[in-house]
Amino acid sequence: MFYRRHLEAALTGSVSRNKIRLIFGARQTGKTALLRHLFRRQGGTHFVSLQDSGERRRFEADPAAFTRQIRGLPRSTRIIIVDEIQKVPAILDEVQALYDAAPSRWQFFLTGSSARRLRAGAANLLPGRSHGFRLHPVCAWETARDGEAFQISPPTHAESTHPPFPSRPLPRTLLLGNLPGVRAERAATAHLTLAAYVDTYLEEEIRREALVRDVGSFVVFLRLAAAESGQQLNLAKLSQESGVPASTLKSYYQVLVDTFAGHWVVAYARRARKRLLTTPRFYFFDVGVRNAAAELPIEARLADAQAGTLLEQWVAQELIARASYLGRGHRVSFWRTASGAEVDFVWETPREDTPIEVKWTARPRPSDARHLETFLDLYPSRARRGLLVCRCDKPEQLTDRIRAVPWHAL
Repeated sequence: MFYRRHLEAALTGSVSRNKIRLIFGARQTGKTALLRHLFRRQGGTHFVSLQDSGERRRFEADPAAFTRQIRGLPRSTRIIIVDEIQKVPAILDEVQALYDAAPSRWQFFLTGSSARRLRAGAANLLPGRSHGFRLHPVCAWETARDGEAFQISPPTHAESTHPPFPSRPLPRTLLLGNLPGVRAERAATAHLTLAAYVDTYLEEEIRREALVRDVGSFVVFLRLAAAESGQQLNLAKLSQESGVPASTLKSYYQVLVDTFAGHWVVAYARRARKRLLTTPRFYFFDVGVRNAAAELPIEARLADAQAGTLLEQWVAQELIARASYLGRGHRVSFWRTASGAEVDFVWETPREDTPIEVKWTARPRPSDARHLETFLDLYPSRARRGLLVCRCDKPEQLTDRIRAVPWHAL
């Protein structure tokens, strides 16, 4: 069974048809499965996997062999998919040469799970010839049934012909996250899969790609960074706890960003009468991976002990994914004043900004909205409404400007 992915329409639509399509995202988000499915019925598809060590070594030794291989394909072959392009960045030059020689002859789809190697090697990222896309773990748009409404930017593209992913109870989502493969597993084995993901990808992959010099200190950092996910960054504190210099910790965070394992959420930048805190926050790309990296016990008592924190992690990942899919002009930030007033997230769009607070409660009260009201008072030209995301069954109007919404209807 193949389930709905939001990028389907963008990848197959006419807007990018004459461009090289770069699809980035963390491992196991479904990049390869998506492309294989979209073009599975087309006989003219050629797939190159740079995960294959033989293929990889051949192209590393002779990048031009890629061009010879493509030119030798039957005339009916139109779709060229290259998986994990960062493993042999030199192939990008070959792709460019093929594209420049015949822009409409082939449609290239290139996937990657690390931008760091591409940048480190000064790789040709095909300026002017490519459109970039980012695939995230399963988001609520991909689990929604027909007719379901969202408070934050519902998708506007044509509906997929594929069914939505099966819904999952909130406690399971907060414990195990939203990687497509993990969602399909039984809970009894999913936590083992997440532990293996951390061991084999976030540690071994980073070692294999030589992204850091001291893997031991990176492993220590990884656990602390996961535990601190969602908190304002305090490099001095982390350095004291880990014994790793602050400058090294900063580079480690960038490794996670470059491998799409995490995201920065910056402070809301518009001016206000109050002094604002500007230190950014870091969130892991998936709450299940975050829990495994923090070496937390992925079981029911974790959901009880850290319920509010986990729900905030999920909302962060959901908003980040939506902003990424909607593109330019959409951003997620947070707002906090020096005096302690704080809003968990601000959903920024070209037209307006919406403050969002996350509460674990199932019975929201107007008092839960006081910081949202403060934000609205300070930014009346940009912000007209606020949202409180919680566990209520149905939307509730807490004040004239603040609406409480169920987590699944965000």
